[in-house]
Amino acid sequence: MIKTLRPKLEFLSKTFIQKIIGEALDVLERQGLFVENQEALKLLKEAGMKVDASAQRVKISSRLVEDSLSSAPSIIKLYDRKGEKEFIVGEDHVHFVPGSAAIFILDHKTSAQRKAVTEDLVKFYRLIECLENIHFQSTVIVSSDVPDFISDSYRLFLGLQFSTKPCVTGTFRIEGFKPMGEMLVAIRGSDKNLEEKPLAIFDACPSPPLKWSNLTAQSLIDCARAGIPSEIISMGLTGATSPVTIAGTLVQHVAENLSGLVICQLAKRGAPVIFGGSPSSFDMRKGTTPMGAVETMMIDSAYAQIGKHLNLPTHAYMGLSDAKIIDSQAGLESGIGAVLAALSGVNVVSGPGMMNFESCQSLEKLIIDNEICGMAYRVIEGISQRDEPIAKNLFEGFTASSQFLSMPHTRKWYRAEHTFPRIIDRDTYDAWASLGKKSFAERASDEVERLLKGNPPSLLEKQVVGELKKIMTADARRYGISSLPEIRY
Repeated sequence: MIKTLRPKLEFLSKTFIQKIIGEALDVLERQGLFVENQEALKLLKEAGMKVDASAQRVKISSRLVEDSLSSAPSIIKLYDRKGEKEFIVGEDHVHFVPGSAAIFILDHKTSAQRKAVTEDLVKFYRLIECLENIHFQSTVIVSSDVPDFISDSYRLFLGLQFSTKPCVTGTFRIEGFKPMGEMLVAIRGSDKNLEEKPLAIFDACPSPPLKWSNLTAQSLIDCARAGIPSEIISMGLTGATSPVTIAGTLVQHVAENLSGLVICQLAKRGAPVIFGGSPSSFDMRKGTTPMGAVETMMIDSAYAQIGKHLNLPTHAYMGLSDAKIIDSQAGLESGIGAVLAALSGVNVVSGPGMMNFESCQSLEKLIIDNEICGMAYRVIEGISQRDEPIAKNLFEGFTASSQFLSMPHTRKWYRAEHTFPRIIDRDTYDAWASLGKKSFAERASDEVERLLKGNPPSLLEKQVVGELKKIMTADARRYGISSLPEIRY
């Protein structure tokens, strides 16, 4: 049997990768970067780096970067809520996850964006649980019916209750890590268990160009010490907050990621770090950040290739769209992005369900994107030799009336070779018309309702729910919030 070739996309030669990394190291060593966090500055100074405390500027040596790379794990293992199902983040494993921290939801009934509330978040988490091609959950959207002070911990509070999948999340405030960490420990039972079987990834976003805020640097430190993976989300905008060329933006992207990795390793050697981002080609005509631009996807695929060269797990925001409604643009941008991400072997792909420059989420689009992700997974399975010989024996005794429908070979391999999406339309015109001539978005809406109605939520034990509520209530009371929204499902 001939070995199946996994198709792969690469934009950069090895020489080009090494040059980009070399320039990034030069930037860190000669120009340095800004770090607002005093604890991070102290760690860097104690490591022998040149720190200008008054300017909050530090220069990081290539030696320290290389040492940090040597201690960062190449593979991270995440586990589901029960700690039973294992997910490998690294090598060429691909996991799709809904885009995180949207501030609007697309209301299917009105085709308009609106602020989300608790009920919307619960629906998202319940729906994520039903989708086989969405491997992780995320804190998908910000709930408007709780104050901003607690919106980070509140998203996780709901997600942990209504989905069993590992979670991609992050803090909006330095104080947010404590209650969020406590919730994860409540699920696992102890700090040690959480470190041994991580349940969540925390995003940390440097401010381009070359700056770590007090909040994001503290997130790196807190996560490292808790054994929680940090996902570095560099967000350069070509020609605005990073060099206008793709290669120039890659130099900055690598510098920002490597500086974050150094902070993590100084906080705790061996801390898990994911080489990620959400950069964008900047559209100067509109002043927008098109995540569906092909140049954005090229940047993503290229830095993922660099991350793999550095032997680090990778992440990218791909498989999303800048469309405002579920239309052809939403499909083409999401489809191209998901396939390119899979071909690039990006380990954590944030994006399904997301629209409008990462500001909006849609239940219906998440359903559609689940099918897109399934197609992307099929692509990277490649073309296999199923039998020996491949097929020539099937033509023995072939006549003008011969056909393959009834052959045992067809029955044996049909389902292994082909995918069967639920809402992508493969009917004849007459069959489609007889079913009401429904659009893709309408069929997706029907599927949302069917899945939510037919799949009761996977709830936690009452004791654990009680512990989560205790942590969340205490966090709310610190800000004078006496009650939380009622949770309906």
